[in-house]
Amino acid sequence: MLTTLFAQTADASTSLAGINGFLGTRASLMMDVVVAAMGLVMLLLGISIYLVKYRAAYQLHKRLQLTLAVLLLVTVAAFEIDVQYLSVWEPRAEPSPYFSTEHAWTCVAGISLIVHLCFSVPTFLLWFYVVTQAWRKFPTPPQPGEHSRSHAFWGKVGALGMLMTTLTGWIFYWLAFAAS
Repeated sequence: MLTTLFAQTADASTSLAGINGFLGTRASLMMDVVVAAMGLVMLLLGISIYLVKYRAAYQLHKRLQLTLAVLLLVTVAAFEIDVQYLSVWEPRAEPSPYFSTEHAWTCVAGISLIVHLCFSVPTFLLWFYVVTQAWRKFPTPPQPGEHSRSHAFWGKVGALGMLMTTLTGWIFYWLAFAAS
C-alpha cells in the first residue's frame, strides 16, 4: 500500500524521490500542499484585509495575520525540506514540454521558477518585516496609531507580493508538473 504513494517512472527500475501529490499531476506531496494552501492563504488574506479596512476588526485582523504568518512559515519550511532533501523537482518535470534537463534554468519552466522566486523571496522577507513591526509598534489590543500609515502601505505591498507569489507559483507548477 505504501508503495503506491511513491512515484514510479515509465521504467520501473527507477523511481522518483518523495511522495506523490494529491492533485493528479507529477508533483510531490508538499508541492501540491503549497499549491492548494496558497489559494486558501489568498482567501484568508482577503478576508483579513476586508475585516480591518471595512469593519475595523483590528484584533481579528491581528489574529488572522499571525495565524497566516505561522502557517506560512511552517508550510514553507516543510516545503523547502521536501524540495531540498526529499523530492527533487527536476525529474518530476522531465515529461513537461516546457522543461529541459540540459537547460533547467533557461527553459520556460526554469524561467518561470526564477520569476516566482523573484516574488516569493522578497515577499517572505517583507511579511516578516511587516509582522514584526506590527508586533512591536501596535498596542495590545491593536488600534490605529502612529505606525498605521506605514503598516497599511507595506501591508498592501506584501499582499500584492503574496498575490504575485501565488500566481507565479501556480504558473510554474502547471508548466513543470501538469503540462504534457
